[in-house]
Amino acid sequence: MTTKRTLTAKEAARLLPPLPDPPKLDMQQFQHLVMTGVPTTLGQHYGALAPDSITLVSGNGYLCRRRSDLPSCPYPDLVIAFDVDQDSIVTTNGYVIEEAGKPPDFVLEVASKSTGRRDYIEKRVLYANLDVREYWRFDHTGGDYHDAPLACNLLMPGGDYEPMPLTTEPDGVVWGFSEALGLSVCWVAGRLRFWDRRQQQYLPDHREMTEARADAEERAASELQGRRDAEARVQELEEELRRLRGS
Repeated sequence: MTTKRTLTAKEAARLLPPLPDPPKLDMQQFQHLVMTGVPTTLGQHYGALAPDSITLVSGNGYLCRRRSDLPSCPYPDLVIAFDVDQDSIVTTNGYVIEEAGKPPDFVLEVASKSTGRRDYIEKRVLYANLDVREYWRFDHTGGDYHDAPLACNLLMPGGDYEPMPLTTEPDGVVWGFSEALGLSVCWVAGRLRFWDRRQQQYLPDHREMTEARADAEERAASELQGRRDAEARVQELEEELRRLRGS
């Protein structure tokens, strides 16, 4: 007699329909991150672009403890979670903590005129209740929509958030070190950047990635042309040698 195996939470989640998309009017902040290359930058850094990755770098989907909590759940602009089934979460079209097995490690909201006040007042409570380890806020205007250019709340053992002290450099750069990411999160002239202490440099942004890709393509084309020129020269020398032998 065969015994029917009980599905794991992840297996059961794959059989459920995907979550609905959040309201489209509130997706502009995530597009700001996409346009500046933040998801791609972090995805490359953590190897999250591979389909079998156990790291999720995403955004623009609902974050909830259970599906029954919809549609009153937040939909953060950036979600990062380590040691999760990335493919299952992507298929879900959102982050359900009970199905993922853990809360996200890092959540970030990008400021806008319509959501700014809610980001730095109401969502502190929402994300603390969801046990999000670090909640960051980024305001490209320098604080017109949020209460600061950059801010972070850390989850304490009691379940409440405490603000992280950030550093403001003489050149105006504001930064704080994210234990969750192992990177410094920075406000740099209205841009969101990530500083790698080990490499002593920023992770490449969209412009830098585009330039690096163009340089790599140019080098590859130059190397290919160099090989072709060398092969042509060898052929000329071989033909000249045959001519001399035959004369």
